[in-house]
Amino acid sequence: MMEFIKKIGSCLATGLKFIQAHFKATVLVLIVLWLIIPSADEGITSHNLQKIVLTGPILDAGTIVEQLDEAGENKNVKGVLFSIDSPGGAVAPSVEIAYAIKRLRETKPVVVYAAGIMASGGYYAGIWGNEIVANPGSMIGSIGVIMEGADISGLMEKVGVKTQVVHAGTYKQVGTFDRPWSAVERAELDKVIGGTYDLFVNDVARARKLNPALRNNYADAHIFTAAQAQKVGLVDRIGVEFDAKKRVEALSKVADPVWNKEDPMDKLFKRFAAEGSTLAHMYFPPITLK
Repeated sequence: MMEFIKKIGSCLATGLKFIQAHFKATVLVLIVLWLIIPSADEGITSHNLQKIVLTGPILDAGTIVEQLDEAGENKNVKGVLFSIDSPGGAVAPSVEIAYAIKRLRETKPVVVYAAGIMASGGYYAGIWGNEIVANPGSMIGSIGVIMEGADISGLMEKVGVKTQVVHAGTYKQVGTFDRPWSAVERAELDKVIGGTYDLFVNDVARARKLNPALRNNYADAHIFTAAQAQKVGLVDRIGVEFDAKKRVEALSKVADPVWNKEDPMDKLFKRFAAEGSTLAHMYFPPITLK
């Protein structure tokens, strides 16, 4: 009996030594198994309503647009809740998401939920939902455009550093950081910012059925509470996520609503991807919706 116990103890000790020596490889194997082995309840019930989440700065639209398009192609999905908690971000990705929602609502209802901050590009992203439901404590709006740049010429002078530039084209140095911008350069940037602002406001007006002539009431970078945003027409209802889901269920007319559940590993990978994208864009700041 003692010999048998010793053999079991020896096997356990060997296993523990292997895990200690190859810890990273062991974790990797466990993750792979987690991804490829289906869960016990997978395939038993298919969801007919889907929640898609947009969180943080909008720097890349790829993953969100893919989820929206897949929801549109999935015949089992009858309605979508698009939850937003974003202060905004780059122009092009915000537009991509907005138009993906516009495509999606042609085949099934989309309710947008302002979970915390739905501002600037974050607001742009959700304008084409069938309805916008705002959390009572959310912040809405900030419909505006900004481009920022530093002037470190004073610091460079103190350090004793000068730049040397050879360029062709009057506006090739627009936005440079080693000197103040000239009046001509500012006018060029104003042209771009103004055109982007017009695009933003006109899309909001079309999507929300607002009068573009009254843009200063709901745009002009105003920040609103949920109640204030409802008064100027930027949101339809005030409520929490429970209420937003009930609106999706009502609009989709499903008899037995079943919501999707995001895989924890997918959620972790998305978080890593978002943080990596944020770090990358710190070095290449775009024109942003703010």
